[in-house]
Amino acid sequence: MIRVLGARENNLKDVSVEIPKRRLTVFTGVSGSGKSSLVFDTIAAESQRLINETYSAFVQGFMPSLSRPDVDVLDGLTTAIIVDQQRMGADPRSTVGTATDANAMLRILFSRLGTPHIGSPKAYSFNVPSVSGAGAVTVERGGKTVKERRSFSVTGGMCPRCEGRGSVSDIDLAQLFDASKSLSEGALTIPGYTPGGWNYRLYSESGFYDPDKPIRKYTKKELHDFLYREPVRMKIAGINMTYEGLVPRIQKSYLAKDKEAMQPHIRAFVDRAVAFTTCPDCDGTRLTEAARSSKIGKISIADACAMQISDLAAWVRGLDEPSVAPLLTSLGEALDSFVEIGLGYLSLDRPSGTLSGGEAQRVKMVRHLGSSLTDVTYVFDEPTVGLHPHDIQRMNRLLLRLRDKGNTVLVVEHKPETIAIADHVVDLGPGAGSGGGTVCFEGTVAGLRAGRTITGRHLDDRAGVKETVRKPTGKLAIRGASAHNLRDVDVDIPLGVLAVVTGVAGSGKSSLVHGSLPRSEGAAGEGVISVDQAAIRGSRRSNPATYTGLLEPVRKAFAKANGVKPALFSANSEGACPTCNGAGVVYTDLAMMAGVASVCEDCEGKRYQASVLEYRLGGRDISEVLAMPVTEAEEFFREGAARIPAAHAIVSRLADVGLGYLSLGQPLTTLSGGERQRLKLATHMADKGGVYVLDEPTTGLHLADVEQLLGLLDRLVDSGKSVIVVEHHQAVMAHADWIIDLGPGAGHDGGRIVFEGTPAELVAKRHTLTGEHLAAYVGA
Repeated sequence: MIRVLGARENNLKDVSVEIPKRRLTVFTGVSGSGKSSLVFDTIAAESQRLINETYSAFVQGFMPSLSRPDVDVLDGLTTAIIVDQQRMGADPRSTVGTATDANAMLRILFSRLGTPHIGSPKAYSFNVPSVSGAGAVTVERGGKTVKERRSFSVTGGMCPRCEGRGSVSDIDLAQLFDASKSLSEGALTIPGYTPGGWNYRLYSESGFYDPDKPIRKYTKKELHDFLYREPVRMKIAGINMTYEGLVPRIQKSYLAKDKEAMQPHIRAFVDRAVAFTTCPDCDGTRLTEAARSSKIGKISIADACAMQISDLAAWVRGLDEPSVAPLLTSLGEALDSFVEIGLGYLSLDRPSGTLSGGEAQRVKMVRHLGSSLTDVTYVFDEPTVGLHPHDIQRMNRLLLRLRDKGNTVLVVEHKPETIAIADHVVDLGPGAGSGGGTVCFEGTVAGLRAGRTITGRHLDDRAGVKETVRKPTGKLAIRGASAHNLRDVDVDIPLGVLAVVTGVAGSGKSSLVHGSLPRSEGAAGEGVISVDQAAIRGSRRSNPATYTGLLEPVRKAFAKANGVKPALFSANSEGACPTCNGAGVVYTDLAMMAGVASVCEDCEGKRYQASVLEYRLGGRDISEVLAMPVTEAEEFFREGAARIPAAHAIVSRLADVGLGYLSLGQPLTTLSGGERQRLKLATHMADKGGVYVLDEPTTGLHLADVEQLLGLLDRLVDSGKSVIVVEHHQAVMAHADWIIDLGPGAGHDGGRIVFEGTPAELVAKRHTLTGEHLAAYVGA
């Protein structure tokens, strides 16, 4: 047994459980009930910390330091391997091949067998630039100083023009400045370059050109200095600064960053001002000409990476080269595990930032499938996310195979199909947030069904197919969609109803919805609001109040009621407690030991200066308002002295999406995946738009929460909005007014529309995979 006694991480209330080893244990419970706190933040975190402690202090200095979880006893732990849903880094140079070991093995293969031979495996890598140099080095030997001449050269495979990114950017100068104005009139139109700011003064006070002259009247030299000048040091207003032309500066500050990580207004500027085109030198392969010319048979490494993985696996098996036999075997096994896990439709050159959460998680699983380790604890975070019911059966077989090797498998999961295969179930609850954190049930699946917990009651819930469906009010026409694997798809998506786009993983759903919709905005006349699965970015200083913009009207109301300025009521600004800088805790970094966070003694964790807490609104100070749960805040802002309509609107949206139990000041870093996604949905509900596109909104939702989500979608549609959902959950399909099913398979076997119509017709016809599974689900 793995014994846990007295776990108190996040919202756990002295939880004690015994988990059988070498068995498959599933943890269930509503979103926010404490599953991840128990599995990831307690069991897995302690296992990792203990392993890290076996290394020398020198090595530990380079590793992230982990603190001991808040638990009394943890016994019988084994090495934990965590496969979570963190999206892969969307670095422009990261691909499926580089994120797994497949590219590394392919590069060795080509450096041994490729003709003509061009060098070491580095010569086939698009992350290694070619460099060479020579010079004198000074060496101290035997008390004497000797100078020696050394030279070096590295042959890399990075295309010099696009620097291994596969695309080059052209900047539209008209979007950077208004040529008819002078700099003193505010010609620059780039976010962050406001007249009077340092970015602006760098250009207006550089002295290379007259700031009062309109830009279109600049001489050739002035224009070159303004746009393309090499970096030079100069003094501006008595401060040393580096001046460089506007274009290279924009490239360094905006274009070197990952687009997904930018703030929305900067991303909008980049979309407007920068056109990304395929690099003409390497044709988007990211590699030098030499790397592309070296081939095995007729295949270069660029061709191999562009193949669908299932085809690549067949090609590797066809190579008969005894000299590299061990390499071919392990490369073949790695590619086979992609196919087995249902990712055979990807190619190795697919950028890892374009993978969905479920795909990213399965790519991480590839590394552990062939492992010969036993007696390991594998910890999975909803491995069925983004999987069609047809693919879930495959995933179940994999989980059972890992268990049968003699491993302990712990799975956090909501899907009844996966709960059904468990040897042991731990159900947490009964509610979410402060209403959860206790163990409601431990035992077998049959015991869970017979029990009276929320999960037990909902386990056999089956939504019926809608008898009557709404009539569409219009349509969005998509013509000739060919993004990724779509085959010239023509489809009409009905408006004014709940439309669901479904199909097996990799069949082209996201390509259809995200790749083809924004262009048809004009036809709809109203904006398309897309709520995708990208993670919420936020530090431990951000909380639901700051993320939703709720704090703004609240600060103003406090300031108005007390006759002081709003900045005092921000813990990130003037009102912050000076001892902990508004963080509420004081961190002490202890190098390779775990850092210690102690509650700040001056503000007692309230994050504000004592003087700020004397100001009140409706009888509460600002820290008490932030400690309120959403449901209480809704009453507080509704009427009386603290009536703030703007704040009440935001809080009631949070309650609508089922986050009534969250406290307004809870750090975003402590929210579960399902809670973050609903928080994002709540903020987008205020946007002015007629068409909502939701990408798998049931991710991380318990069966009981799915009902609430369906109610929310119905309310959106009834208020005159159109809702398009990309989804695999059968309850959502059964609830739809219109279903578009893509398939029949994944990758180049998919990309076609195999069914359009109502859920009842799909169940009646049953000629697609989705139809069969939906029919089985509703018991037709």
